[in-house]
Amino acid sequence: MPTAKFVVADPKTGRCYQIEADNTPLVGKRIGEEFDGKILGLEGYKLVITGGTDDSGFPMRPDIHGSRKVRVLLSAPPGFHPRRKGERRRKTVRGNTIAPDIVQINCKVVEYGEKSIPELLGLEEKTENSE
Repeated sequence: MPTAKFVVADPKTGRCYQIEADNTPLVGKRIGEEFDGKILGLEGYKLVITGGTDDSGFPMRPDIHGSRKVRVLLSAPPGFHPRRKGERRRKTVRGNTIAPDIVQINCKVVEYGEKSIPELLGLEEKTENSE
C-alpha cells in the first residue's frame, strides 16, 4: 500500500499540518479537485488538491495533463523560479494527475467540520486551570 505525506494548509489559521496516509483513494484525481477529509481522519472537512511531488522530487504542474514526467521550457513556478526578467529554462516536471509514485500531496481546506484540525489529529494539549 503506497503511503504519502499530505500537507494540509488551513487558510483560517495560516498553519500547515503533515499527515501520513494511504494515497490510493486519490489516484487519478487532478490538481484542483476536491476530496473528503475522512481519508486523512479529518471528519467533516473538504480539501482541494493544490500540488505535490513525486518520489524523485519533481513537482506537479497544473498545466501538464496526465501523470507522466516531461521536460518543458518554464518561465514561472512551480518547478522554476527565474532570477532575471525573461529567463527560461528546460526542467523536468510531473503532470497534474496523482499516480501511485506521488509521495507528497499538498492540499487546502475549503470546507470546515465541527472539530478543529489539531483536535482531530490529537495535537491539541489539554491545559488545566490552576484556579
